[in-house]
Amino acid sequence: MRFSLSLAAAGLASVAQAQFLVSDLSFGHTGRLEVGRAIPNFAIAGTPETPQVLSNKVILTPPAPGKARGSIWANNPNKYATWVADVDFRVGGPERGGGNLNIWLARSGSQEIGQSSIYTINKFDGLALVLDQHSGSGGMIRGFLNDGTIDFNTQPNIDSLAFGHCNYAYRNLGRPSQIKFRQTPDNFRVEIDGRLCFESNKISIPPGYSFGITAASADLPDSHEVFKMVVMTENLSATVEGSPPMKARAPESNSGQASSQNTNNNNGDPNEMADVDAASIKSSEAQFRDLHNRLQGINHQMGSIFRQISSVNNMNSNRHEEMQGILNEVQAVLGRLNRLDALEQKLDALSRDMSDMRRDLKNKIHDSEMSVKSAMGGQHGNMLEHVATQTAPRHGKLIFVIVASQFVIVGAYIYYERKKLSPKKYL
Repeated sequence: MRFSLSLAAAGLASVAQAQFLVSDLSFGHTGRLEVGRAIPNFAIAGTPETPQVLSNKVILTPPAPGKARGSIWANNPNKYATWVADVDFRVGGPERGGGNLNIWLARSGSQEIGQSSIYTINKFDGLALVLDQHSGSGGMIRGFLNDGTIDFNTQPNIDSLAFGHCNYAYRNLGRPSQIKFRQTPDNFRVEIDGRLCFESNKISIPPGYSFGITAASADLPDSHEVFKMVVMTENLSATVEGSPPMKARAPESNSGQASSQNTNNNNGDPNEMADVDAASIKSSEAQFRDLHNRLQGINHQMGSIFRQISSVNNMNSNRHEEMQGILNEVQAVLGRLNRLDALEQKLDALSRDMSDMRRDLKNKIHDSEMSVKSAMGGQHGNMLEHVATQTAPRHGKLIFVIVASQFVIVGAYIYYERKKLSPKKYL
C-alpha cells in the first residue's frame, strides 16, 4: 500500500509539472506557416493592408509605410483557469521609432479592441501587455488591467494605470525575443527572455477571455514581426465554461488556520484527502471508511493519470504524424538534391567537353593560321621576284637607241656636207 501511494504521488507530481499544447489557441509552434494563407483558428486584419503571412512569421506592420496597424486574434476563447502563454516577436526600425506592440487577453477582443492599442482603446475587459519606448526609454514592458469600466481614451495619464513594468531594450536586436506570461491558482507572472519582469498574487484572469496581438507604427515606420504564440496548460480536460468578470484578488489572509493547513496538506487538490491522525480512528468501521475513501481517492487519481497519459499518447501520435510529414518533405527535398547532384555531374562533364572543344578549336585555328602565313609568305616572295624582274630598268636598249640615233645624225650630216661640196652640174 505504501508503495502504491508513493507511486501515485510520484505520478501526480510528474503530471502536475507537464504542460500540454492548446492547439486552438496557438500558431507557429511547428516553426512553419502557410505563406499567404490564413492561420487556422485566428483572424488577421490590418490598415492600410492586411498583415503579411510568411513561412515562419507574421508581419503585423511592415517597414514601410508608416501609420500602419495590424492585429491577430484567436477565434476561440481561453477555457483554462491555469495556463502559460509564449509570444516570440521582433521589432526593427529607426532608432527613435514611435510604434508599440500590445498583447491582449480580453473579453470580445476582436470586436471591442480590433486593431487598437492601449493609447487608442476606449473601454475593454481584460489584460494588456504593452511594449514601447515609454518616456524616451530604450524599451519598456508594462501591464494594464481593466474590468470594462475605465475609459482609457479619456484618461489624462494612462501610464499611471500600469500595475507592473520592467525595462527591456527590445528594438533592433536582430533576433526574436520571447515574452512569457502565466496564470497559476495563486500568482500571475510575466517573464522576458527567461528573466522575471513582474508578478502579482492579486491578479486572477478568469477563463473565457481571448488572446490577441496588435501593433501600430508611427510616422517613422516600425516592423513588428510575430513568430509564434503558444498557449499551454497542465490539464487539457480541465476546461471551464462561461466567463465570470475579471477581478483583482485581495492578498491571502492569515486567519483561518484550518483552511490553510488543509490546503497545505492536499496541495490544493480537492480530490485528495487531507491527512488524518491514526489515533483519531477508534473503531473498525471508521478505519474501513477511511481506507475505503482513500482507495477511492487513489482510483480517481489513477484514472486522472491514465487520462493524462492517454492525452499525452494522443499528442505524441499527432507529433509523430507531424514528424512523419516533415520527414517525408525532407526525403522529397533530398530526392531533389540527388537530382541536383546528377545535374552537377552533367554540368561538370559538359564543362570538360567545352574545355576539350575549346582546346581543339584553338589548335585548329593555330594550324590554319600557320598554313595561311606559309602560303602568303610563298606567294608574296614569288610576287616580289616577278615584280622585280618585270619592273627592272633596261638601259641597253636606251643606250642602243641613243647611239643609233647619233650615228644616224652623224651620217646625215656627213651626207649633207658632201652633197654641198660636190660640184654643181648645170644643164
